[in-house]
Amino acid sequence: MIILIYLVAIISANVVTAAFAPIIAGPFIVPWGTLLIGATFILRDLVQRNYGRSNAYNAIVTALVLSTVTSFLLGDSLMIVLASALSFAISETADTEIFTRLRASFAKRVLFSGVIGGTIDSTIFVIVGLSPLGAGFLPWTAIPSAIIGQMAVKFAMQTVGVAVIFKYMK
Repeated sequence: MIILIYLVAIISANVVTAAFAPIIAGPFIVPWGTLLIGATFILRDLVQRNYGRSNAYNAIVTALVLSTVTSFLLGDSLMIVLASALSFAISETADTEIFTRLRASFAKRVLFSGVIGGTIDSTIFVIVGLSPLGAGFLPWTAIPSAIIGQMAVKFAMQTVGVAVIFKYMK
């Protein structure tokens, strides 16, 4: 069941991002799907804990394919589709490997791997997808704010998730 929730969260992040204009809070620009992406790192860790690393990678590959197809069907530009796939593959792999190798409590492994994964995801997606290097939606001057805004939301989701894990899943 957790694998299905993980996959639905990935697809939903694409749909929500395509359906709604980004949140603009001061200098920060955050697509709505970022809220779900922050949660997907936790869900991926739960998949790995419950089903093993090999099945976590199977879920990542399935999610990558579903995300790419969904993004394409929603009419995203090729650069956005590429940036999404690239950032997803690298950040989820980093999350998985950090989660695997870190010797700490489950909650700390989820937090640390998710923070690193979220940082990688935000940085790659914004630079490859949104900057003048990619689709050109944002000028270079807005790139740091876009990265920081996405990271802040993902970190907040990680913190909430870890608080729930700490309380209920020690």
